[in-house]
Parts: sequence; C-alpha cells; structure tokens
Amino acid sequence: MPAEVRLPLETVYGFLLVLARVGGAFSFVPIPGFRNTPGVARIVLALGITMALLPTWPRIQTPDGSLVALAASLAAEAAFGITVGLAVALLNEAFVLASQIFGLQAGYGYASTIDPATQADSSVLQIFTHLSAALLFFALGMDRQVIHVFARSLEAHPAGAYVPSLSSAGPVLELGGVMFSTALRLALPVIALLMLVDVALALLGRINAQLQLLMLAFPAKMLVSMALLAALTAMLPSLYQGAAERTVRALYAVLRVGS
Repeated sequence: MPAEVRLPLETVYGFLLVLARVGGAFSFVPIPGFRNTPGVARIVLALGITMALLPTWPRIQTPDGSLVALAASLAAEAAFGITVGLAVALLNEAFVLASQIFGLQAGYGYASTIDPATQADSSVLQIFTHLSAALLFFALGMDRQVIHVFARSLEAHPAGAYVPSLSSAGPVLELGGVMFSTALRLALPVIALLMLVDVALALLGRINAQLQLLMLAFPAKMLVSMALLAALTAMLPSLYQGAAERTVRALYAVLRVGS
C-alpha cells in the first residue's frame, strides 16, 4: 500500500499564516524586474522564504474552528507583510524622488525611456537611480535583513497573534517624512549649483548683450549636473546604508510597539 503523508492541521494553519505575512511584503519590496516576472516565479519565491522560516512556524488551532477567524488572521498577517514592504519601498523612493526633483531642473526630464519595473514612461535619471537603489538593496544585504525581521517578528508576534494598530504603524509613517527630507537633502546641492550656473550666465548676458547664452544654458546645466552626480555616486552606497539602517530600526520599532 502506498504511504500516506499526513500533516497536522495546526501545521497547515501555521504555514498559511506565515505565507500571508511573507507574501504581503512582496507587494512593495522593490526587487528589480519582480513585477514583470511570471506569477509562478513569485509564488515559488514566497514559498521558498516561507519554508526557510520553518523553525519559527507556530502550531495553532483555528479559533473556535471558524474560517472567518482564520481569514481575519490572514488579513492581519498580510498587513504586517505590507508594512515591511512599504518601509523598504520608502527607502528606495527617497533616492528616486531626489532624482525627480533635480532631474527637471537639469534638463533630463526631456530624456525619457520605458521603466522596466512599471512599463511607464519615465526619465532616464529616474530609472538610473531606481536601478542603482535596487542593486544596493542586495549589495548591502537588505534582503537578509528583511528575512531576519520576519524571523524575529514570528518570535515576538507568532503568526495569528499580530494585531495591526496605529501605534505599530507610527515608525513606518515617520519614514515617509524621512523620505522627503532625505530627497531634499540630496537634491538641494544640485539645485543650488544649477542656480549658480543660471546666475553666471545671466551676468555674462548682462555684461555683453550680444552674447547668445540662451542656447548654452541647457547643455551647460546638463554637463554641470552630470559632473556633480558623478562625484556624488561614490557617496551613494554610504548614504543608502545610513538610510537602510534607519529603516531597519523602524521595523524593529514596529515589533517592540506591537509586543
């Protein structure tokens, strides 16, 4: 007779709850090309991470045997995963927002291409920043940090016991303000330099009205901004690492608030 494999019902419930927590994060975690991959590949990745967290699976019973209670627990677990994914997305969006702020001033807003992540028409500088931030996400080990956060969350809040609240979402909401401040701090040096270029060209035009400097302003601003961006590229990993550490602290703050 063929052997029968039987899984305890509490193990199946634990697997579904952990899968909901992990799967919710993939709605926002900015993995390069992840949105355009086949659905099977995304499912396999979510299942693989869920299986990697097997030692932390809880063994629970469905409250009162109700499927409605199980659905409510799955929604709460998905909310935690979405919180983690949103925090990581805000980390990358800070750098993309900075490129959007000074990209138009530098003249790169006129050079557009197709964003491989969203298939939308975006500026070249914005796509370059998005891909650079996504590569730094893996180069600096943020993927391991996210998995570690999930493992610690299952210890602090076993699957099925997490209850979403405004206090637990507070650290992630603060990251939204940090995103705008970081973007402005990155963009203001470039904008200030471009303003100086405009002032210099205006003074030259005032001194000699016969000089046709209007046609030189556009390429001059693009070259100056390109030179400054090249100088800032060496600082991008350290800037991203500092923002990533702030994001990880916010995620652990969510675990402490909810405990």
